[in-house]
Order: sequence, then structure tokens, then C-alpha cells
Amino acid sequence: MGMAEYKGKVKNIQDTPFGYTMSVIGGKWKMVIIYLLAENQTVRFNELKKQIGNITFKVLSSQLKELEADGLVKRKEYPQIPPKVEYSLTDKAVTLLPVLEELCEWGAKNQNN
Repeated sequence: MGMAEYKGKVKNIQDTPFGYTMSVIGGKWKMVIIYLLAENQTVRFNELKKQIGNITFKVLSSQLKELEADGLVKRKEYPQIPPKVEYSLTDKAVTLLPVLEELCEWGAKNQNN
């Protein structure tokens, strides 16, 4: 179903597949997190923070929890001291990677226009 099929049929964009998709991956950091997890397979929290750079611990934690709740990120906690937690993509998230690749290609074509 394309966006045109919903034109005039819904009162709220959130009720469309597009709205759902944007609620899952929208915002400043979620696609960046997905990209880094795709590149690195499994990443610890502090390594994600280091790779992203300008993100607070609170925001990163919140974004990871939301991605986990939406079924895109797996959180694996190891019972040791100090605690070790690793994050990776779920199979559901892997299905998003071709879409993100298309966005990157669009950016490469249009960034300097």
C-alpha cells in the first residue's frame, strides 16, 4: 500500500503504515543507532555512546529502550560484575537495512545539489 491509498481516508498520519514506520525509526538518533549496530553487529552501551558522540547517556538509554520495545534491538545482559550489556539488531530490524541504504543513496545523490 502506498501513501496515496490513505489520502483522505484517515484523520491522523499515525494511523497509516508511514506513521507507524516514522514512530519506530523517527527522531534524531534511532536511525543512527540502527546504522551503528548494523555496522558493528554487537555493541556495548559505552561504545555506542562513544561512536555517536553528541548524545547524553539518558537519551541513548531512552532510545535503546524504545527500539527494544518496538522489536528492533536486542539487549543481552551478562550476570557479572561490573554488569556487561550488549545491543544488537533483531531480524525485524535487519529488514529495515535496505530502506536505510536507499536513504543513504538518496543523500549521496542530493547532498551537494
